[in-house]
Amino acid sequence: MALFDDEPKKKKTVHEIGQDLSLLSVGELNERILALRAEIGRLEAELSAKGSTKSAAEALFKRG
Repeated sequence: MALFDDEPKKKKTVHEIGQDLSLLSVGELNERILALRAEIGRLEAELSAKGSTKSAAEALFKRG
């Protein structure tokens, strides 16, 4: 049993911006591209949700 079992484990970083890519294989590069595209999709969905909320709030408070 480890001394600090209850400490949160850090997630492995899939990709670090500016990282040296020369040591990665074609497969690793493709995996990173897929992971980054998925993250972009997640970011765009959140941005869209926030935009919808903002529009609804503006419509609610816009009277006149």
